[in-house]
Amino acid sequence: MKRNGIGLESEGTAMKNFRVSEAGMRRTWVATIGAAVLAAAGCGGGAHESSTAALPPVAARVALAEATSRPQRVELNGTVEAQRMAAVSSRVMAMVTAVRVKPGDEVQAGQILVEIDPQTSQGQEAQARGALAQARAALALAERNLERFKALQEKGAASELELDMARMQYEQASGAVQQASGAVEAASSVARESRVVAPFAGRVAAKLVEVGDLAAPGRPLLMIESVTGRRLALTVPENVVAASGLKPGVVLGVRIDSLASAGELTGAVVEMSPGADPASHSYVAKVELRGVEVPTGLAGRAWVVTGSRSVVAVPREAVVQQGGLAMVAIRDAAGKSRSRAVTTGETLADGRVEILSGLAGGEDVLVGISVLPSDGSPVEARP
Repeated sequence: MKRNGIGLESEGTAMKNFRVSEAGMRRTWVATIGAAVLAAAGCGGGAHESSTAALPPVAARVALAEATSRPQRVELNGTVEAQRMAAVSSRVMAMVTAVRVKPGDEVQAGQILVEIDPQTSQGQEAQARGALAQARAALALAERNLERFKALQEKGAASELELDMARMQYEQASGAVQQASGAVEAASSVARESRVVAPFAGRVAAKLVEVGDLAAPGRPLLMIESVTGRRLALTVPENVVAASGLKPGVVLGVRIDSLASAGELTGAVVEMSPGADPASHSYVAKVELRGVEVPTGLAGRAWVVTGSRSVVAVPREAVVQQGGLAMVAIRDAAGKSRSRAVTTGETLADGRVEILSGLAGGEDVLVGISVLPSDGSPVEARP
């Protein structure tokens, strides 16, 4: 029994020593792993610092993103129209027998454009002249009768009533002659319109009839427009008119969409409706286009100044297009480059670009770079 007790005691001691040894091994492994982690962290930090320090410097001109104010402009759309335009028609109702011009032809004032069958109008003129001849014959008879009754009344052979009746017949005949003369003039005027002529020198803008069509009073046959002088007709909302004080004489910036090479033009308001349209609540303003001759019907835009607004402006060379975005590189307080995504607006008169978002103003921007530098790159300013 004693030996057994000694054996049991020995086994317990061995187990205890094994547990102590296992705990020591665990502490050793933990210490080893921790040292490895610390070493790795130390190596990584050193690599990061090394990569940052290794970024090459960027040499570029530096300009200030200037916060300034500029006019607040409202864009208006319009259509180019001729200074003079006329819808040519005739008072003769008859068949069109000839159309002597085509669209695009230049015409002179009084030139024959369209011919209409003159038989109807000439017949009406002949009837009017016949009526005039009858009225003149009646007037001559009434005049002789009046003279006879005057002589008879002086001899006492005619009463005052008979003399008054003769005088009335004479005046009626005289009025009939005047009426017939007016009818002849009207019929002659209509008959002359069987040949439709150009009202002024210009260009044929549209042909609205063909040979064989029926011409009728009030029906346009041709559209004639002046060769020189163009205006941009704008529709201006009433609130824009109130804010800008738009009126004749005000000069506006104008651009014709199809003439981008012409750039922004200037034009003065030469005509404006006195009141707003009750349906659209807008005015119609016509701006004279100076120094350019363009076809009618083109689309155009004009800008009306309604106030002022604050903007940030940078040189155009400071904006880099990268990845479909407009980007700007700035120099921070530590002299390092930082990239900013921006939203650009209009190009100003001095060539700078308006920045709508991305910059607050006062930043130093890099100018003349073609590719954005890495963030953190040292900036070397050059003149």
